[in-house]
Amino acid sequence: MAIHELFAYIHVKDAEKALAFYTSVFGVTEKFRLTEPSGRIGHAELEFGGTTLMLSDEFPECGTGAPAKGTPVSVTLHLHVDDCDAVIARALQAGATLEMAAQDQFYGERSGSFRDPFGHRWSVGHSIETLTPEEMQRRYTALLESSGA
Repeated sequence: MAIHELFAYIHVKDAEKALAFYTSVFGVTEKFRLTEPSGRIGHAELEFGGTTLMLSDEFPECGTGAPAKGTPVSVTLHLHVDDCDAVIARALQAGATLEMAAQDQFYGERSGSFRDPFGHRWSVGHSIETLTPEEMQRRYTALLESSGA
């Protein structure tokens, strides 16, 4: 068996608004959508720099729903961009909630995170230096030891 691709597929309460948010904030392109006569979006795809994000409205009859407000999330979508500060600022201006302001990280990236208006958590970062896995581990260990963890 060969695996050809992995797609993230998210479900939201208002796919129409989510598509507008994602295209505006991330500058991505909508590839297509499938809409029911009622207006509910059954499937849509967004082009994220060669990667596809799939999304739909909620379908409780199929066991899918949007994240519940105020609850922890089990999945974070990470976007590697040219300027994480600018992307996070656009997201906040468009209604996202800041979870962690952008800052330089031990693993060679500047990154921050936010929760979009539809409940999904996004981590956004850009490279500030190239490190080996061994150097990242060394820095991670030092960070944990200095914090008493």
